[in-house]
Amino acid sequence: MGIILFSFLIGLTGALAPGPTLVATITASMKGGWTAGPKVTLGHIAIEALVALLILAGVATVVQRYTSLIAAVGGCALIGFGLLTLRGVSSASLNQSGAVTTQGPILAGMLTSVANPYFWIWWLSIGSGFLVDSIGIGALAVAAFMAGHWAADLGWFTAVSTGVHRGGEILPEPAYRMILQGCGVLLILFGGYYLSTLLSVT
Repeated sequence: MGIILFSFLIGLTGALAPGPTLVATITASMKGGWTAGPKVTLGHIAIEALVALLILAGVATVVQRYTSLIAAVGGCALIGFGLLTLRGVSSASLNQSGAVTTQGPILAGMLTSVANPYFWIWWLSIGSGFLVDSIGIGALAVAAFMAGHWAADLGWFTAVSTGVHRGGEILPEPAYRMILQGCGVLLILFGGYYLSTLLSVT
């Protein structure tokens, strides 16, 4: 449960960030209703599952040699993303315009994930670091990490699509920026804790 909660909080900081998957969710919800959120998330999860499997397959053979390096990169990346999140708080907005996607929401979730540079940077740094740690604990820990991460994605994008479908504001701008600010601080704290535990081991 601790891994699931930790993964949920880390995943939420990424899910909340404005990006192409959020735009796809909003535009698809205008056309397809509240179920667009879960469908976009399903496409996003399909790509993430593939990426996670590729990381696990590659990491499994070298995990003992590069665990410290990957963990250090992951911790630094958490702090870096936290600082970038705080930097973008003042201009962050959920009122993003965009044409309604011609693809279905599942395909839109897949395409926007693949096309998002943040997605790849996150998984090749933070995500891979956590997966390496999870491998050391066992298969159940890997499943718990992925479950928590996907719960954050599903919860947020479903909330967005429901808000759009009902015609109301998803979140007031000040509240949304406060949540982003909190997420940025959490990323920095998690990154610092991650690096401190690494240093205590070495």
